[in-house]
Amino acid sequence: MTNYTQLSDAAILTELGERLARQRIDRGLTQAQLAEQAGVSKRTVERIEAGAATQLANLVRLLRVLDLLDNLGQLVPASEPGPMELLQHSGKERKRASATRVSEPDKPWSWDDD
Repeated sequence: MTNYTQLSDAAILTELGERLARQRIDRGLTQAQLAEQAGVSKRTVERIEAGAATQLANLVRLLRVLDLLDNLGQLVPASEPGPMELLQHSGKERKRASATRVSEPDKPWSWDDD
């Protein structure tokens, strides 16, 4: 199992590209065939397999053709609220994160007219 936290971005993209190439070859597809079925250019497939950066939509198209889209959920797992959050929010879904507020309780508030 690869420890991705220790790898550079370029190394991760290279690993991903190599895995996609193996999946394509295992399915008996050429780069041109995969590109045509995914609706992208052959050059895009070449670049992804070489570990170059690409648009996320292109990756999704390739994963769909390679029948790997169901595995995408493992990439970013769904966030589940904890028990205390469920009690505090009574089932209301959080829409945004709030900043941590720092207060100085011993200092009285003033207009800072000094």
